[in-house]
Amino acid sequence: MDYLVKFISTFFFFGYFPKIPGTIGTLGGLILYIILNNFFDFSTFSMCIFTLILIIVSIITSSYAIKIFNNDDPKEVVIDEVAGYFVSVLFLPFDYNLIIIAFILFRLFDIYKPFLVKKLEDLKGGLGITLDDIAAGILTNILIQFMIY
Repeated sequence: MDYLVKFISTFFFFGYFPKIPGTIGTLGGLILYIILNNFFDFSTFSMCIFTLILIIVSIITSSYAIKIFNNDDPKEVVIDEVAGYFVSVLFLPFDYNLIIIAFILFRLFDIYKPFLVKKLEDLKGGLGITLDDIAAGILTNILIQFMIY
């Protein structure tokens, strides 16, 4: 069971990258997003369901990963970045410029944690690990929505 939790919470072991694991995890999310759009042609509804599942899986596996890695916020856990990135591109048209802008903005919001993003990090367990990234994704999405409409 520990192996499965590590596999999922580190997003196929992207989180074991020795430097900038959060950015590498987000890059993994970007690649997954491109694959889903190019090869599976996910509808908006399907993408919403997939993102919701990612968020739930992130909360659950992050909670278990805390015990496995013996750390309240293990740097190896990057499934939260993947879930946050998917929130950042939700409802946006599939466009390579937008997904790159979303990647950059999401990383900035995730690193600097403006507004209430920092407060969400104080929540215990997998909720705290995941919800600050979801908030960073929401901020990214809102900003891009304003930019394009």
